[in-house]
Amino acid sequence: MKLIKEFKEFAVKGNMIDIAIGVIIGASFNKVIDVLVKQIMMPPLSMLTNGINFSEKRIILNDAIIENGEEIAKEVAIGYGLFIETILDFTIIAATVFLVVRAMNRLKRRAQNTKDTTVETPKEIEILTKISDLIEAQNSFLKKQRKSA
Repeated sequence: MKLIKEFKEFAVKGNMIDIAIGVIIGASFNKVIDVLVKQIMMPPLSMLTNGINFSEKRIILNDAIIENGEEIAKEVAIGYGLFIETILDFTIIAATVFLVVRAMNRLKRRAQNTKDTTVETPKEIEILTKISDLIEAQNSFLKKQRKSA
């Protein structure tokens, strides 16, 4: 019963919903990044390397043995090209994610700046700013009262 109670608390607090939203957005973001890498960034890189298809690069250790048109033993090879392509994909994805997060952080900082009128400041930040201004005004008033007393 304690486990069910803990699960209800977990679900009601919104953690499960936050996780589900994160997974859904993450999956969609993964598709966007995948298209960005494979359809937009890889073709120019392919042109720079004269159309080399890295996934086909390998070091053949043993050739396939074929007798009477039938493969008796398969080729043994180290497929280093696919590894290079995967590292390239990872590097491009990491750089893209970094740039997206960087842009989002800039927008977040701009939104939290109450003096920047180009971006709407969240209500919580506006309220906290007003509270801070009121506290400063109250402190300066109290300082004046002490000096005059």
